[in-house]
Amino acid sequence: MKKIAFSIWQLKPVKWLRRIRGFKLVYTPLIAIVLFTVVMGVIMGTLQLQEKSQQEAALFRELSFAKQRIQLRFANNTDVLQSIGRDYVSAGDSAKLKENAIIQAENLLQSNHEMAQIVWINETNQRQWRIPADNLKTDWFNKVNNAGAINQALRKTLELSTATNRPAFSQFIALEVPSDEVISKEIRNVFWQTVPQISGNEIKGMVAVLYTTQGMLEMIPGELKGQYRFTLITDDDKVLAISSDKNTPKRAFSNQTSLDIGVLSPNLSLRIDTYPPATNLTFRMLIGVVLGLSAFVVWSLWSVLKQMQVRQEAEANLRAETNFRSAMENSTPVGIRAHDMNKAITYVNPAFCEMTGWTATELIGQNPPFAFWPEGKRDELTEKMNKALKTALSQEKKIGIEGSILHRNGSIIQTRTFISPLINENGKQTGWVTSLIDISEPKKIREELAASQERFVTVLEGLDAAVSVVSNETGELLFANRFYRERFGNSAKGHFELAGGNIVQNTMQELTEGSADLTPGIPPSSLYQESESEEIQLLDESTGTSKWYEVRRRFVPWVDGQLAQLLIATDITIRIEADDLARQQDERMQFASRLTTMGEMASSLAHELNQPLAAISNYCMGVAKRLQGNLDPTLQKDILPALEKASDQAHRAGTIIQRIRGFVKRSEPQRKSCDISEIINDAVGLVEIEAHRHRLSISSHIAENLPMVDLDPVLILQVLVNLLKNSLDSVREVYPLSSRWSAPPVKISADLDTSTFPAMLRIQVTDTGAGIADSVIERMFEPFFSTKNDGMGMGLNICRSIIESHQGRLWAKNQMDTEQTKLSGCTFTILLPLESPGSKSNI
Repeated sequence: MKKIAFSIWQLKPVKWLRRIRGFKLVYTPLIAIVLFTVVMGVIMGTLQLQEKSQQEAALFRELSFAKQRIQLRFANNTDVLQSIGRDYVSAGDSAKLKENAIIQAENLLQSNHEMAQIVWINETNQRQWRIPADNLKTDWFNKVNNAGAINQALRKTLELSTATNRPAFSQFIALEVPSDEVISKEIRNVFWQTVPQISGNEIKGMVAVLYTTQGMLEMIPGELKGQYRFTLITDDDKVLAISSDKNTPKRAFSNQTSLDIGVLSPNLSLRIDTYPPATNLTFRMLIGVVLGLSAFVVWSLWSVLKQMQVRQEAEANLRAETNFRSAMENSTPVGIRAHDMNKAITYVNPAFCEMTGWTATELIGQNPPFAFWPEGKRDELTEKMNKALKTALSQEKKIGIEGSILHRNGSIIQTRTFISPLINENGKQTGWVTSLIDISEPKKIREELAASQERFVTVLEGLDAAVSVVSNETGELLFANRFYRERFGNSAKGHFELAGGNIVQNTMQELTEGSADLTPGIPPSSLYQESESEEIQLLDESTGTSKWYEVRRRFVPWVDGQLAQLLIATDITIRIEADDLARQQDERMQFASRLTTMGEMASSLAHELNQPLAAISNYCMGVAKRLQGNLDPTLQKDILPALEKASDQAHRAGTIIQRIRGFVKRSEPQRKSCDISEIINDAVGLVEIEAHRHRLSISSHIAENLPMVDLDPVLILQVLVNLLKNSLDSVREVYPLSSRWSAPPVKISADLDTSTFPAMLRIQVTDTGAGIADSVIERMFEPFFSTKNDGMGMGLNICRSIIESHQGRLWAKNQMDTEQTKLSGCTFTILLPLESPGSKSNI
């Protein structure tokens, strides 16, 4: 019994020693953490009190500095105002000296934003001048609601200065200004300062300055206003001005001081508020860190205790895992790694360590993104891994992810990773197993093939020709380069349009059926021969213009072994247009040659016809002179005017021929001041004979009081006669002879066109014929172009040349009927300048 008891007592100290050792192991760090927390709390509290004291001292210092700035500014302003008043009073009657004093006042006002207005008041209390005279601020001072209060405050301040013989300030004046005005905040509260000018104990005048309370805050430096908010308040805590509308925190520091800006100044206080919160964020973060560290240590101690309880079990599992890993390492050359349910790496084999260059110790425990992933692809690989892990359980086939691994030496290895669930012996998933295969070489080969194909496609995309391939069996567009897609879209429609339509498609199908009958192994070489180039014209639907293409096509075997048609179309529109332009140039050269020939003929005709026409005119005048006084008065009244008219027409014909000759020689019109109504009446008189012969009529409408115009009357008369004849011919074609009595007359009118500057003379000839076709109206003024069988095509060309030689314009415009369904005539319009230009251009 004694031995047994001895052994029991001998074991108790060992048990107690273990308990004490466990107590030290667990509670000693906990007591140390508590003591550390208490000490840190005391230190933090002391630092907070010290920081608060420093902030309050800095706040008082900045407030005192701002107060000194404002007081110093007002003292300087008072001295400058006294100097300006002294100069103005001492100037006497010198206007220049007074003007210099006013200029000094203007400079003072411009350099001090707190001043809104400066006024000079003489010894009789009359305002002699003020600056600024008129601006956005002074307009509100003169409003009915504000002028009374401002003037009353100024009058009281003047009385106070007069009584004390020293500068005085008025009470604060609240103005009525809408809040939406730009300067509403700036001039909301104002007050006066008067500075008397004393000479020989007499006040010779006063300088009155209107200050704004908001402007007083402009005296404070901007860097202070950025850190603090300054407010001007009265004794009854009424806010007069504030430096910022931004609210300060509830726990912000604040201080206030009385602002004495002068001897006789109203009571005014300056308050300063801090923007940052009173509590330092760093202090809170330190407290949070201390508490967090303490909690973390407590949790760590608790975790250690828990780990101690399962240590034996963990050692057994570790031995099993070690055997399992050894088997895997010795059985596979593929890189393998295992993950737990939290995606952390739990195992890597030597092959995987060789791929990454990292040791197993460094890799185990890493979470995605892993250190062996390239820096620029970590987000992409993390997303791929998460997606693969979600779908790994639902798919029987292993998931393959193509990625890359960054070796520790800096080299990149391209890999394909297969992921599958890791199931234990109880059928429960404990993580995932990933196997990696190095695919650097196969991928390099694929990339080279892709690059080669990309270069080939880039060359085709850069061609300025449409390249397209269409399946011979289905008619599907197999390939189209950039030029084809821009012109014809992504369908095979443009291919068949270039190839000749559906006929070519049917031909392709027949060739396919015919190729099936050929002997196997013998290529149908006749199918692959390139066709001759063809020029195809297509309409561009986007622009509405025609495009010309040079098309070459052939049949080729496609990559899948099927027969396909290759087509190459080159845009040759520019070349076709150049050929057309060359033909047009040839035609113009022919026209020029014909014009030259016509000019030579006109010159010869003018020379040959002048003498017969002169003889006719002389004979008519001679017959008229011999008949005068020898005929019966009644016969003389009928015969003599006819002979005179015949002579005038012969003279006119000779003048026209001279004008044509001058036109051929490129001479200037013989201008003179003319009445356009006379020229129009002469033209109507000349054409009316032919009009009556065809049972047609002409009506003229001439505006009243038209000015005289500088022009060549003979040439203008020639133009009007030509246009009237053309209009009569147009009406004759529409109305048959039996119904011409109901045809509307051909109208000729003259008025002023005031839509242009300067105004121009407008002459219009309007008919009710069939109008002019669009194709004709574009070329009707070209030489040798005529729609008449017996016409030479020179009439309208000469008319336009005559009008343009007068610096005018001539054009034609069709008219539509009331229902806007068909043409109902044409109007020729002439615009002529009222005055002859200084520089005249030749015909």
